[in-house]
Amino acid sequence: MCRNGMTHNPYFKQFLNKCRAGCRTFYVVARLMAMLILSALLIAGCSRQEEHIVSVAAGENILHLFNWNNYIAPETVKRFEQSCNCKLARDYYSDNEEMLAKLAAGAIGYDLIVPTGNAMDTLIRQGVLKSLDKSLLPNLKNINPAYLNSAFDPGNKYSAPYAYTLTLLGFNQEKVKELGLPTDSWAIIFEPKYLEKIKGRVTVLDSQRELMAAALKYLGYSVNDANEEHWQQARDLILRAKPYWAAFSNTSYVKELAVGNLWVAHGYSNDMFQAALDARKTGRKFSIGYSTPKEGAVLSLDSMVLHQSGMRPDLAHQFINFMLDGKNSAELTNLIGSGNPNMNAIQFIHPEIAGNKAIFPDGESLIRLEMLQDFDRKQRRLLSRLWTEIKLRNL
Repeated sequence: MCRNGMTHNPYFKQFLNKCRAGCRTFYVVARLMAMLILSALLIAGCSRQEEHIVSVAAGENILHLFNWNNYIAPETVKRFEQSCNCKLARDYYSDNEEMLAKLAAGAIGYDLIVPTGNAMDTLIRQGVLKSLDKSLLPNLKNINPAYLNSAFDPGNKYSAPYAYTLTLLGFNQEKVKELGLPTDSWAIIFEPKYLEKIKGRVTVLDSQRELMAAALKYLGYSVNDANEEHWQQARDLILRAKPYWAAFSNTSYVKELAVGNLWVAHGYSNDMFQAALDARKTGRKFSIGYSTPKEGAVLSLDSMVLHQSGMRPDLAHQFINFMLDGKNSAELTNLIGSGNPNMNAIQFIHPEIAGNKAIFPDGESLIRLEMLQDFDRKQRRLLSRLWTEIKLRNL
């Protein structure tokens, strides 16, 4: 029976009327739910703003910091609070997307945020950042010029560098030596002749930008290359290697490397520092090494910026200048092995960390490092389609 013939059936008409009534009910309920969700978001955002206003009105000195997890040393917090006679209130995020989503949902009242370069680029374009008053930041002179005047913020109008990480290779030193594997090239995670020796013992980051960047670098392209043909080449390289990988992982590789379940991992320098530390502390019979591939890699620079909804720019500038002091900046590096753009901090950093080229690249290595830049909407859609194909295709 054709669809038009159904309209003359009385039972179909009765069914249609019920559907229409049900749709109207659903529409009303959906509108109510949407209003409730929107109200909750607004209340959440307003409550932070009201809390902040009350704190100021009550004469309390509170600085609201929105930062990455475990990205400031406890002793640093304590000393800052003593120096400014204030309290440092902290909220956390685990990646830039989470931070941007929370702000987009209406979270307000943050005086300071610590975004990575491409996320900072988004915030600047959205017009939600305040300009820095550099007359209040005499310690800005401590920053290595190589980390200033980035493409995201020319002249550092909005940002002051905080710390950085490198995306690189971590590995079980004894096992890769035994197997004769190269640890200075992305080939170890992309070439079958190496992967067949470590099948099921290697992971890569669950990040479309980071994994594509590694593939593009291995192919001889920039991490910010937006040529569709080059992206397809990178996709094919990844799909060829995928059957050999144990997983796409952003966090578990730290523990798995440290206990010996993984032999190679694509990840972040501060995570590899932690895995090496954990393996050493637990008395493992192997050691974890990490290195920056000769083809080049991603450098992610995190910077301190002032959000427009913050109500204490005075305390925010005090905090920035405090963190630009060499000793205070060094405490984070000694805690988690983060890279440090502060020239004055080197004297306070443990020698074994300061001498590690995977954390502090020399001039030759630095030339091969790139910061991820934001893509436009069309490019993001294409990259998302390629990433979906990579994740879903079974080989």
